[in-house]
Amino acid sequence: METENNWETLHTEDVYENAWIRVEHRDVITPGGHPGIYGVVSFKNKAIGIVPIDEEGNTYLVGQYRYPLKEYSWEIPEGGGPLGEDPLDTARRELKEETGLRAERWEKIGRIHTSNSVTDEEGFIYLARGLSQHELEPEETEALQVRKLPLGEAVEMVMRSEITDSISMCGILMVARMMGI
Repeated sequence: METENNWETLHTEDVYENAWIRVEHRDVITPGGHPGIYGVVSFKNKAIGIVPIDEEGNTYLVGQYRYPLKEYSWEIPEGGGPLGEDPLDTARRELKEETGLRAERWEKIGRIHTSNSVTDEEGFIYLARGLSQHELEPEETEALQVRKLPLGEAVEMVMRSEITDSISMCGILMVARMMGI
């Protein structure tokens, strides 16, 4: 089994950059030995997702309109954490901002690559327990709805493709498996 890099990068050019992403155009030699091109999107944050579970086995989803998709999306609480920040600190902040919840107990349950054919974005998923309700603190770009529901219902939403966000799907299914659902 081959696990080494069998691509050769000949030239890299930054095509676009803003506060959140950088897009590169790369001239490459493919694993088959032929010239080719590759576009890579690098994120300036890590993706952080949180599956909050209360004492009754409920979770919380956040709904918002996602501009790139041109559709409404139900997701676990999530956000971006600066590359130098501890992902757990980001998780705590995002859970409070988006749901008003604070958690006493945290467990990192997964690491994902959100779309590894075009981006190097890395994500982390946390399970949050021991929840207490406080005020929401949404960012100015967020118009959020919060929905409390049984974890099993969230699993069914994933299975019906009503939840399509990759970090949400992974987090919900991982926690459901951990809980025997």
